[in-house]
Amino acid sequence: MSEFAFDVSIEDFEARVLQPAETVPVVVDFWAPWCEPCKVLKPMLEKLAEEFKGRFLLAKVNSDEFPELAQHFGVRSIPSVKVLFQGQLVDEFNGALPEGQVREFLERIALPAGPGGNLREEAAALVGEGRLEEALAKLVEASHASPQDQAIQLDAIDVLMQLGRNDEAKQLLAGEYTAEPDRANALRARLALADGAADTAAIEARLAANPADHAARLELSRAYAAQSRFREAMEAALEVVVRDRFFGEGAGRKAMLQLFEALGGSEQHDDLIREFRRRMSAALN
Repeated sequence: MSEFAFDVSIEDFEARVLQPAETVPVVVDFWAPWCEPCKVLKPMLEKLAEEFKGRFLLAKVNSDEFPELAQHFGVRSIPSVKVLFQGQLVDEFNGALPEGQVREFLERIALPAGPGGNLREEAAALVGEGRLEEALAKLVEASHASPQDQAIQLDAIDVLMQLGRNDEAKQLLAGEYTAEPDRANALRARLALADGAADTAAIEARLAANPADHAARLELSRAYAAQSRFREAMEAALEVVVRDRFFGEGAGRKAMLQLFEALGGSEQHDDLIREFRRRMSAALN
């Protein structure tokens, strides 16, 4: 369940909608399973709630299950969106609007963007330039500005791992990341890969002498991953799949899946994962 978008009922409407609406705008989406426009609007609102990172909350009400709530808010057709803030109905719209119009609506009613968001973007640019220490300093500043933003905290952990400061990253990852569980688990998986550090030159020499040594090739894949040489790690694991998909009860495929999991929480690796998923699928079929 998302921190920013959630289903509500009559029983928890006050706790999850009315009380939070005293300090943050709550967008209430009245929908029903049979409503075709709802199937367009609801996922759009969910996506934007994640993007806005708490500048508004999205409460979803199934009007078939809770007609009393729909009646209370004067809902006559669905989808119907109502915005509650500081004890008042401050805005609303009906029907499935285009995303651009929905985004404009949300920008109008949402809280102002905090300073942490801009600092996070600056940090991402610095990471892209390889200026990791400067990026980490920006993220520390951003975290102080937005201490509840777990995405910023996980960005910092990612940078720590790229800097080889794995003990610090491990300590920070021991906490709970309820708003970003998938990414936190992916970083934990990447941290586990870092434990496979080894002398790649020695393993490469063994493979040169015996290219059919699949165990050595998988060892090399782990060593590359520990050095954040992820393309090379995937190439080595995939080569085992191509040469002998049944080796070690599918060890090559398992190594690939472990790499996908470890990199899955970071957009910068999305293209790499897609490429090697296609290549592995082709090798297995």
